[in-house]
Amino acid sequence: METASIQFLKSLAKNNHKEWFDANRPKYEAAKADFAELVAAVISGTGKADATVAALQPKECIFRINRDVRFSKDKSPYKPHFGASITRDGRKSMYAGYYVHIQPGNQSFIGGGIWMPEPGVLKKLRQEIDYCFDEFSSIINHKKFVAAYGAPERSAEYVLSRPPKGYEADNPAIEFIKLKSLVVSKLIPDEMLTQKDLAKQIVASFGTLQPLIAFINRALE
Repeated sequence: METASIQFLKSLAKNNHKEWFDANRPKYEAAKADFAELVAAVISGTGKADATVAALQPKECIFRINRDVRFSKDKSPYKPHFGASITRDGRKSMYAGYYVHIQPGNQSFIGGGIWMPEPGVLKKLRQEIDYCFDEFSSIINHKKFVAAYGAPERSAEYVLSRPPKGYEADNPAIEFIKLKSLVVSKLIPDEMLTQKDLAKQIVASFGTLQPLIAFINRALE
């Protein structure tokens, strides 16, 4: 991405109010177009290995910069980052997909999976993990996958305290069956954001992620 785009996000984080944003709207529009160009390149590259996202347009994937403050104590009107969900059917899709998050301050990351799906969707995924645990294990324990993403995230809000109904505590897959989200991520350092091969590096990382995305989406189909 362009240095000016990163600088816009840094400035926004320090001036998160409508008056500043309105005065700097041309800079926002330029930064937004720059991010859309990155997303387009990532879609193009990722689509060669994952045909389900090949026809997406950036506008179908990029989230609005405006925050929904209705239920938040933080009333800042704008997100200090750009985000895009590259998922079949676009950002509102029920399917698993890839995510790009650009936020200066070494808070940028890429990753993917499926986040807090509906109960019926989660039930299908748990069943697939249970029935095909050897295949699932081979995907998340592959050395390239582990090197890129480590293990699926296990934040407290993502994990049930007890096995879900219908599953025993001694099930070999139980630690994954208890997950309410199945997501992985990889940090992007600030110095990487303006590198010319940023899109290429993201595409390579998404290639490593693709088998997990395919596994999840097969369960949902």
